[in-house]
Amino acid sequence: MTQELKQNPLIQAIKQAASRTKIYEGDIVEAAFIKKTPKGVYFDLGKFGTGIVYGLEFINAKDVIKKLKPGDKILAKVLVLENEDGFRELSLTEAGNQKNWQKIKELEESGEIIPMKIIGANSGGLIGEIFEIKAFLPVSRLAPEHLPKELNDRQKLINELKKFIGKELNVKVVTANQKSNKLVVSEKEVVSVNMKELLEQYKPGQILEAMVSGIADFGAFVRLIDNPKIEGIVYLQEIDYRAIDNPKDVLKQNDIIKVKILEIKDGKLILSIKATRPNPWENILNKYKEGDEVSGVVYKFTPFGAIINLEDVSGVIHITDFGSYEEMKKALSLNQKYNFIISQIKPEEQRLILKLKK
Repeated sequence: MTQELKQNPLIQAIKQAASRTKIYEGDIVEAAFIKKTPKGVYFDLGKFGTGIVYGLEFINAKDVIKKLKPGDKILAKVLVLENEDGFRELSLTEAGNQKNWQKIKELEESGEIIPMKIIGANSGGLIGEIFEIKAFLPVSRLAPEHLPKELNDRQKLINELKKFIGKELNVKVVTANQKSNKLVVSEKEVVSVNMKELLEQYKPGQILEAMVSGIADFGAFVRLIDNPKIEGIVYLQEIDYRAIDNPKDVLKQNDIIKVKILEIKDGKLILSIKATRPNPWENILNKYKEGDEVSGVVYKFTPFGAIINLEDVSGVIHITDFGSYEEMKKALSLNQKYNFIISQIKPEEQRLILKLKK
């Protein structure tokens, strides 16, 4: 017997039970098949007497039982020490379940990559099976190329996830807890290993061409033109120097854009679009002066005023200029262009204060 098998907790539990003079409920024992009757199956437990599988346990284990021949040995779990007929009541399914959990625990410890067939989906992620145990693959642990782009629309998200049913995905076990019957796997963990190798040829500061592959509230996903296997993310604040609440205001699916690598960490590529262009705030005083008249579009109302998008930066007009929030909304309309006077320019704070031209 190898050292690995000697250290296997399930093997140890069976050996301990066999070495004792008594057995207890919950013990896993080795049982030799004797015979099958219409109502149950009998097993030889050696010095522990005779065991029986019947009732619901008999029904649950019918697929296992039909393959047994006299003398075949199988693992069984002791449910009742002695019933009214003097037999040990056994469960084959629970023993098999125990054995499967042990295999899963070994997968968790080894980090082995295994294929998992997807059998279901919900808004939280995908459901599969590993050694007949239900496993959950959360959306957050999907590989980047499998991550649905419509994360904020529940029905669209579920529809996208349902497309994986019947397919196999390579995963790693990340959480295995038999007591709580919790088995969580990750596809991203598998991909990150390969991704790290692909990303070795890149470094922060590089400017690359990319295609917008998906848009979410928090930013945009892009694939590198020179290596479409690599997908990175541009967070909302890295899209434009102007105020942007929704990436869809400035980006569309399949747009070809320039991106700059900000960071490569844990197999992830963090990118910036605005960093590929000169920072307008660095030379703002060369372009604008206090008292200048400029035109801008009302982008957003806030409790303290309105955000106005100019050609290359955003400015703000304070609510005090109108007297109240209601008066401000009477004077300004979203997405409409107006003329403003620059009241203050604060380059160090990246702030430009505007007043509505009367």
